[in-house]
Amino acid sequence: MNSLNVDRIVKDYGDKRAVNGLSFEVAQGEIYGLLGANGAGKTTTMRMVLGLILPDGGAIRYFGKAYSQEQLSMLGYLPEERGMYPKIKVSDQIIYLAQLRGMSRKDADANLKRWLDKFEVPEYYNKKVEELSKGNQQKIQFIAAVIHNPKILILDEAFSGLDPVNVELLKTTVKELRDNGTSIVFSTHRMEHVEELCRNITIMHKSNPVLQGPIKEIKKRFPQERVMLAAEKPISGLENVPGVREVIRHEHGYELKIQSESAAQDILKHALAQGPIRRFELMEPTLNEIFIKTVGERHE
Repeated sequence: MNSLNVDRIVKDYGDKRAVNGLSFEVAQGEIYGLLGANGAGKTTTMRMVLGLILPDGGAIRYFGKAYSQEQLSMLGYLPEERGMYPKIKVSDQIIYLAQLRGMSRKDADANLKRWLDKFEVPEYYNKKVEELSKGNQQKIQFIAAVIHNPKILILDEAFSGLDPVNVELLKTTVKELRDNGTSIVFSTHRMEHVEELCRNITIMHKSNPVLQGPIKEIKKRFPQERVMLAAEKPISGLENVPGVREVIRHEHGYELKIQSESAAQDILKHALAQGPIRRFELMEPTLNEIFIKTVGERHE
């Protein structure tokens, strides 16, 4: 049985439809990617999954059951807009939030100390949130989302504003939660994070799901339109090879935009005729390229 089953949900605000017939399933121990531009319906979808608002049509089931007070304790949420109280101590806030989710004060305190040790910041226990850097405030907000050991976790822009070291720390933590059986709905603008973490995705556009399925299968539907090339010496005449649309010179080689995959072999023959080749690769489309092709040249 899947942890989360979203079945043809619909949500209207007046005469505006925010979510239109969205369905997806999240297995136990899976990170599911929910993508889309601003206004696509992602946040509304997450709020419906969390039980903050109800769908006007369709159904959401948690381990086969409808939403109820029982489900409240199994859900965790890291919102895009952070919401910790700046002048209250970390321990007071986190323990209180855990108790709202059904934990005892003793268990919440033990869990908080374990998480602070894991993030190597045990000294934050008695600090006020406003005394922490923005990145460390985000780590505390993450702890607030997982302190009660949720079975289903909603992460909205979990890594925004973090330096590369802390991004890697949280990514590793998210993978550990997945490996321990947590089901995660993951929304972000950073497509490389989706490619690394998610097996299945939904791309939404103007309230509608426009592309869904396993990332590997989705990539097979889109043509390979880039070649990466590097050689011992400069290669001349690449722009004249049939099927080459654009040649971009990089510090350590060339990136070629091609009209079809068949042009790749002509590029290779042309390059080999001028000397040894160090790299030749026909690149699969990135998720970022697929996203732009699917929803158009809109940026968040």
